[in-house]
Amino acid sequence: MASDSNTARSGGIGFGGLLAILFIGLKLGGVINWSWWWVLSPLWIPLALVVVIFAFAGVFALAFGGRRTTRRYR
Repeated sequence: MASDSNTARSGGIGFGGLLAILFIGLKLGGVINWSWWWVLSPLWIPLALVVVIFAFAGVFALAFGGRRTTRRYR
């Protein structure tokens, strides 16, 4: 019989998901009077950070990536 001890499992909602659920509950319960943009910010801020990082990496690659010099020896 095969053992399942080598399988890796990951799951769960994560900190951002829990924070979003908490903020949504507080908003619907009338405890906080925030805009929905800020209530849902635990969901979109990490994605925005990834987009910004990739944009900076792309600009950096375009600015400094094409300056390779090759020397030919005779």
